[in-house]
Amino acid sequence: MRKAFQKQQAKERFLFAFIMSTAIATMHWAADRVVWVKERSSYWWERIVNVTFTPNDWIENFRMSNSTFTYLCNELRPSIQKRDTVMRKAISVEQRIAITLWRLATTTDYRTIGHLFGVSKTAVCLIVKEVCSAIVEVLLPRYIKVPTGDSLKEVIHGFKHKWGFPQCAGAVDGTHISIMSPRDFPADYFNRKGWHSIIMQGMVDHLYRFTDIYIGWPGRVHDARVFGNSTLYQKGVNGTLFPEWTKTIAQEEIPLVVLGDPAYPLLPWVMKPYIDNGHLSCDQRRFNYRLSRARVVVEDAYGRLKGRWRCLSKRNDTEISDLPELIAACCVLHNLCEIHGERFNEDWLQDLDTSNINQGCTVDSDSNGSHKNGEDIRKALTTYFKDN
Repeated sequence: MRKAFQKQQAKERFLFAFIMSTAIATMHWAADRVVWVKERSSYWWERIVNVTFTPNDWIENFRMSNSTFTYLCNELRPSIQKRDTVMRKAISVEQRIAITLWRLATTTDYRTIGHLFGVSKTAVCLIVKEVCSAIVEVLLPRYIKVPTGDSLKEVIHGFKHKWGFPQCAGAVDGTHISIMSPRDFPADYFNRKGWHSIIMQGMVDHLYRFTDIYIGWPGRVHDARVFGNSTLYQKGVNGTLFPEWTKTIAQEEIPLVVLGDPAYPLLPWVMKPYIDNGHLSCDQRRFNYRLSRARVVVEDAYGRLKGRWRCLSKRNDTEISDLPELIAACCVLHNLCEIHGERFNEDWLQDLDTSNINQGCTVDSDSNGSHKNGEDIRKALTTYFKDN
């Protein structure tokens, strides 16, 4: 009996010691857990932005009015909204989009943005990537598309009456987005201006809105090659880009055309200037002037794009694999602002580095051969401008 009693006491002492050690370990873990959660403040976003920002503050800092910002939040909410957990409260949709717009509109680094909005540097990086992906997936099909029907008629009318060029459905050009030297094949991205970049090709309408974009080719590649590999070119060659709306000009049936610079091929649906060899006729110089005056809309569009979203005007540190989606998201937001009538502040262009706008190689591509019908159409338009 005595031995059984002693054995029972030993078991009880062991169980008590185990319980106490577990309790002490739990207390230490809880204490460490409190230290592990770094305290952050979102006071600036919740109290300063949402309470004191004026309409002009919204335009200057987020590049859009509060009403357009709210519209954007509602459109993206189903795609980017997160749920609260027992560990922490989710970052709101509004704060996620504000973080993304702040990053795109400035060259501010992730750490500084994190301090400003009360989130971690890692969270900022993930949020920007997720929101840009949602913008491209949800809004790009609606905001960037080749016009059709009445929309196409408005574009043709706009180029005719605003820029004086008939049968024009768009203007195309390329621009370079500066990047850090990539780890793989850096020489491919080293452009003729002496820095690393990737190329964006865009077609715009008469109101500076992108109707087609093609992004991602290394900066060393010629504009003509980028164009030849784009879906825009494939549709144009196949006759599916625009409807067959022709107009008789100077006894020639003129189809709908896209305006390009000397880097592009001369095709029935692509008009480019005559090569300035010093012996152009007055009519040819007049054609070049009228084409250049109309085509300036695409250069202005790139200026407005990079003026609004300054991350595209400076060297971008985004991973090359993620950069095309970020650029596409900026194009969507540009169109969103233009369509919603958001004010563009001309001061945004004052310190804009324009050396990477319209930097496609301007070596004439006629050496690759011009389409005979394209030359006939250009001659007919040359005759038209002589009398109009």
